[in-house]
Amino acid sequence: MSDRIPAKNRRLHAVVRGSVQGVGFRATTFDEARRLGLAGWVRNRLDGTVEVQAEGAEPKLNLFLAYLRGGPLGARVAGVVEDWSEAQGAPFPFQVKRTE
Repeated sequence: MSDRIPAKNRRLHAVVRGSVQGVGFRATTFDEARRLGLAGWVRNRLDGTVEVQAEGAEPKLNLFLAYLRGGPLGARVAGVVEDWSEAQGAPFPFQVKRTE
């Protein structure tokens, strides 16, 4: 019998600033989220940022956040504004949404 406590599911909402559009950021974010088994979505915003909402186990979300802070080759991340909350049932599997 294991004494491990299951990881708590959380929600991460993040806005990624910098040169993050036109460099494959959404596609690679989608791939990374799917690899980690996260629910949620990613989309470009009209202001040039990329917005992400993801839900899953907190350790996996921390790995995902580390990815967002670096992004794919060609991206230049200037910063990530993050907001954490309790999981609320984001769409699964992870998806790419239209620009808003």
